[in-house]
Amino acid sequence: MPLSHHPFDALTPDAVIDCVESCGLVSDARIFPLNSYENRVYQVGIEGAEPLIAKFYRPGRWSDEQILEEHRFAQELAEAEIPVVAPLAFDGHTLMEAQGFRFALFPRRGGRQLELDNFEHLEQVGTMLGRIHAIGRSKPFQFRPALTLQHFAIDSREFILSGDFLPRENRDAYASITAHLIDQVAPLFERDWQVLRLHGDCHSGNFLWRDDTPWFVDLDDCLSGPAIQDIWMLISGNRAEQTAYLDAVIEGYETFSPFDPQELQLIEPLRCLRQMHHAAWLARRWQDPAFPQSFPWFNTPRYWAEHILALREQQSALQEPPLTLGSV
Repeated sequence: MPLSHHPFDALTPDAVIDCVESCGLVSDARIFPLNSYENRVYQVGIEGAEPLIAKFYRPGRWSDEQILEEHRFAQELAEAEIPVVAPLAFDGHTLMEAQGFRFALFPRRGGRQLELDNFEHLEQVGTMLGRIHAIGRSKPFQFRPALTLQHFAIDSREFILSGDFLPRENRDAYASITAHLIDQVAPLFERDWQVLRLHGDCHSGNFLWRDDTPWFVDLDDCLSGPAIQDIWMLISGNRAEQTAYLDAVIEGYETFSPFDPQELQLIEPLRCLRQMHHAAWLARRWQDPAFPQSFPWFNTPRYWAEHILALREQQSALQEPPLTLGSV
């Protein structure tokens, strides 16, 4: 087979069908690509049954042990009747390999997007997060990564500066603001926070609202870290709105898990880490043809100028007092 520009180039429709049918299924050849960048995800029709979701893992990103630990965590949550979309097992295996790709199959779940300005939705999400974290505290991850300043900020900064992404006129400004931000947040990440198994990427796109219940999808970024990592991305708006939304989440959360309000100090530092990591993630994936097509605004002078401005605004946000719980 000729060399591909990118490993996913070899994931043709025929290859997708062959992989799915290697599990003993028969596809009706209906394939619909779903919105995913890090991996490749397809809805695949199955003869005489509901379609399944086939997730093909990005080569070289996770080890088998890390993927299987993600699967076991999802299954553990599903067995506790938490609405999580867990992988299906075939002959006792959830991680399969065929056509040179590692993949997993999931049941299809429909639903609508979570409404982050709906207090009832937020409280129910908080309740489910409290249940997830109660299980997450029961034992540690052995293979999944941890949320660290080194990985999310320091390594991200070094990757950007080591490449040719930054325009010359922005390089010094980026180097300066990111160094200051890392120095500013470092003391907080040196504290001994309680660490547990987390979903890791709790933004609205990783929920489905179905049967009046929030379903958690995509544990691809599950990791070890403090509980607030699974909460802060649900909070938006001005300070008064953030406090009200936070109260709704924590009211549900504390039905099943205690919450340490000291962790509220981490919200803005975690936002800073996410901004830096996201820019480096795009840069690391820029050789994947899907990324220039999906993110045409990245790696332009305008992008870097706006990114540096956002980091400066984040530096100002770090100076503000942390959020506090209001009515809870």
